[in-house]
Amino acid sequence: MLSLMESGSVGFVVAVLLTPWWIRFVRARSLGQHIREDGPATHLAKAGTPTMGGVVIVFATVAGYVMGHVATSISFTRAGVLAVSVTVVSGLLGFADDYIGIRNARNLGLNKRGKFVGQVAIAGIFALLALTWVHTSTMLSFTRLSLPGWDLTSAGWFLLAVFVIVATSNAVNLTDGLDGLAGGAATFDFAVLSVIGYWQFRHFSIYHLHSALDLGLVAVGLVGACLGFLWWNAAPARIIMGDTGSLAIGTALGALCLLMNLDLLLVVLGGLFVAETLSVILQVLSFRFFHRRVFRMAPFHHHFELKGWPETTVIIRLWILSALLAALALGIFYGDFLKIGKVV
Repeated sequence: MLSLMESGSVGFVVAVLLTPWWIRFVRARSLGQHIREDGPATHLAKAGTPTMGGVVIVFATVAGYVMGHVATSISFTRAGVLAVSVTVVSGLLGFADDYIGIRNARNLGLNKRGKFVGQVAIAGIFALLALTWVHTSTMLSFTRLSLPGWDLTSAGWFLLAVFVIVATSNAVNLTDGLDGLAGGAATFDFAVLSVIGYWQFRHFSIYHLHSALDLGLVAVGLVGACLGFLWWNAAPARIIMGDTGSLAIGTALGALCLLMNLDLLLVVLGGLFVAETLSVILQVLSFRFFHRRVFRMAPFHHHFELKGWPETTVIIRLWILSALLAALALGIFYGDFLKIGKVV
C-alpha cells in the first residue's frame, strides 16, 4: 500500500512541478496548438496554447512507477515494464504527430494512414511481447480468467489485443477535445485499476496474476501524473496534452486492462471513451447513408457546446458520467469477487 501511495505521489509532484517548466519551454519555441477551422468557434481563442503536454504525463508516470519500487519489496515485473514501455512508445508516436502538425502550421500532423500504421505496429509488438515474454493468458476475461473463460488461442488473443490498443488510443484521442476532459476521465479509470490491481494481489489464489501489484503501480502512477497535469490543463487550459498525451493514456488504459485480465470490463470502465467513439461512427454512417447528422458535431461533447452549454459544464457533467461508469466497473468486479464465495 505504501508503494502505491509513493508511486502516485511522485507522479503527481513531478507533473505539477514539471508542467510550468514545459509550458515555458514550449512557448519559447512557439510550439502552440493550431485549431481546426471546422470546430466550434469558441475554440479559436485557444490557438497558440502550448501543446504536447503529454510529455509531462509520460515522464511523470515513468518516474512514479520507478519510485514505487525504491526501498520497497516490490519487484519489477515483465508485465509492468511492458505496460510502461508501450505507453512511452505511443507517447512518442503522438509527439511526432503533434510536432509535424505544428511544423506544418496546421492542426493535422501525420496523415491518417501513417498514424494508423504506427498504432497497429505498436499494438502488434505489444501483443506479441505480452504472449511470448509476459506469457499473458489467452482466456477471454471479464473480471477474472474463468469468466467467461473462453480460450481465444494465441492468434485470437493477439487480434483482440491489437484491436483493443488501437481502439482505446483512438477513443481517448477523440475525447481530448475540451480542456481537461480526457485527462480527468482517465484519472477515474486508472484509480479503479489501481484498486483492482491491489485486490488481485491480495487474492492471488482467485486471480492468479503474479504482476497484479506492479500493474497497480503503473495505474496509480498514471493517476498521479494525470492529476498533476490536470492542475494546469483544467479550463481554461494553460497547456494542452496533444496526441502525445491522448495516445499514451489510451494505450496505457488498454494495455493495463489486457494484462490484468479485464478485457471485457474495459468497455464499462472506459464507457465515456466508448460513447465518444460511437458518436463519431454513428455520425459518419448516418451522414453517408442518410445524408443526415445525428449530432450537430461529433464527438458528442461538441454537440453540447453547440447547444449552448458552457465548456466547463460539458466537462464536469462528462466527468461525472465517467466517474459513475468507473464506479460501476469497480462494483461489478467486487460483486463478482463476493459471488466466488470465499476470501483468501
